[in-house]
Amino acid sequence: MNPRISLPALRGALRPRPESQLGNGWVCQSCRANSQPWATFSSSRRSLEKPYYITTPIFYVNAAPHVGHLYTMVLTDILKRWQVLRGKKAILCTGTDEHGMKIQQAAAQAKTPPKEFCDLTAETFKTLAKRAGLSNDHFVRTTDEDHKEAVQYFWHMLKEREYIYESKHEGWYCVSDETYYPESAIEKRLDPFTGRTFMASQETGKEVEWTSEANYHFRLSAFQDRLLEFYKANPNFVVPVSRMHDVVRWVSEGLEDLSISRPVERLTWGIRVPDDESQTIYVWLDALINYITKAGYPWAPGQEHALGWPADVQVIGKDIVRFHCIYWPAFLLALDIQAPKQILTHAHWTLGHQKMAKSTGNVVNPFFAIDRYGVDAMRYYLAHDGGITDDSNYGNQFVVERYKKGLQGGLGNLVSRITRPKIWNVQDAVRAARDGKLVKVNPSTERQIIMLEELPQKVSAKMEELNPGAALHKIMDAVYETNRFLQLNEPWALAKAIEEGDFNRGMAAQLRTKIDCIVYHCAEATRIIGILLQPYMPAKAAQLLDMLGVDESKRMFDDAKLGVDYNYGTPKTSVGRNAWEGLFPPLPVDT
Repeated sequence: MNPRISLPALRGALRPRPESQLGNGWVCQSCRANSQPWATFSSSRRSLEKPYYITTPIFYVNAAPHVGHLYTMVLTDILKRWQVLRGKKAILCTGTDEHGMKIQQAAAQAKTPPKEFCDLTAETFKTLAKRAGLSNDHFVRTTDEDHKEAVQYFWHMLKEREYIYESKHEGWYCVSDETYYPESAIEKRLDPFTGRTFMASQETGKEVEWTSEANYHFRLSAFQDRLLEFYKANPNFVVPVSRMHDVVRWVSEGLEDLSISRPVERLTWGIRVPDDESQTIYVWLDALINYITKAGYPWAPGQEHALGWPADVQVIGKDIVRFHCIYWPAFLLALDIQAPKQILTHAHWTLGHQKMAKSTGNVVNPFFAIDRYGVDAMRYYLAHDGGITDDSNYGNQFVVERYKKGLQGGLGNLVSRITRPKIWNVQDAVRAARDGKLVKVNPSTERQIIMLEELPQKVSAKMEELNPGAALHKIMDAVYETNRFLQLNEPWALAKAIEEGDFNRGMAAQLRTKIDCIVYHCAEATRIIGILLQPYMPAKAAQLLDMLGVDESKRMFDDAKLGVDYNYGTPKTSVGRNAWEGLFPPLPVDT
């Protein structure tokens, strides 16, 4: 049974708090017929075993996606698939953020009704998720009815607990960032192209404008101490640690109450404040709640964790740290809802060493990139070169370089060298290892064995640090090391010696055993590497394991150990006869 229940059923299932004062009597649209008051409950009950829950940010639909969005998707998908590889049930949620001033303006400029505008661009992001191989379980849209009801319920709970009040607000508002900035966070800037001076956010560089309006406020200032206590108790809440320090510093410097609505005459495109049609809910409050919408919020008692909440990891870009690492936990603390366990904040991709931005057109079309290089090659490149702490500079030449060195010349070459030769047989080598017939190993083989024994835990350690790029580097180091091992031991030379030499049967058998020993340890490396690469390149890793003849039931993390599988070696698919039929054929383009 789906643990998410209908709002009318939820209302009847919960008991109201004695002190609850429902002054405005608001009821969500789907519950108008039921007059019982809402109730609250804490999510601090004993946690049940829950699925691993990971989210991307929801992507703003004011323009088409660029390769930075693809990076976020890929990073999140790798982390989700890693958990599946470890045998854990995992849920990935992605989606689109469709309300706010930027959408309203973009739709007006396109001479399209806002919902139609959102439908079109949301479909583009859905298509990108599919093309990227994203294994998402949910695609949330903030225009969805279940999300709207979750937002209004969340607002009502904040209001009931007196964390919302009405007041006149004056300040510097940034349409691009959809937020107010305090005086201390803005500065005067000069547009180098026009010579115009303007006020801008120090953090994002986006222009701000002075506004004065009556709206609703959230008592963010009341959560300064609680947030600092939360950060102290959860020092790994924000990854990397440098941004954790930034968050602590920002909160320590003081928090101002947050404006969480806009007058309808300024912003029509959004969710209305319950019982006040003159105000539209702040787009970031609306957007952040998506993460619990698909986790089943509002929950029936005992079902708070059934669909994954609290999130194990939320993946975001570094430009939205303040919203996710300060505002979001404060909103949740206000309602006694557990905050996400960790927030991974990644760096940006640049183009020509300038930040990719839809507003400037300095972007790379992710669909063109996937068409040009293939989805798994792009996933590999973005994971390999993408930054967590520091920005990375995108270039077609860099994609080609990584493909030729790591995939075609490294992994693809290793697979071909092991599976194609007629002078040895992988299955025979595996059986020889199973039967204990391999010769005493030499020092280079001992090093290969140690490397393979240590590899899974080295990769796992980097994944635990939420650093898939560093984990991938460990895997690729094993690829390069195995190619060196193969080159050093030259099994083809031994095979040629057997063919051309005048050896007795015993000497020839001894040389054949040496060949089997080399081939086996290279095949084991390739098998283990293929298993570990599945979260990064699902299709290519599957093809690699098929080339080795690895059974589909033997492709989990626990199988990525030396000597645990002796039943492979007969290919399930063609290993190819030339470079063009290989695992990573030559690219049709060099740039």
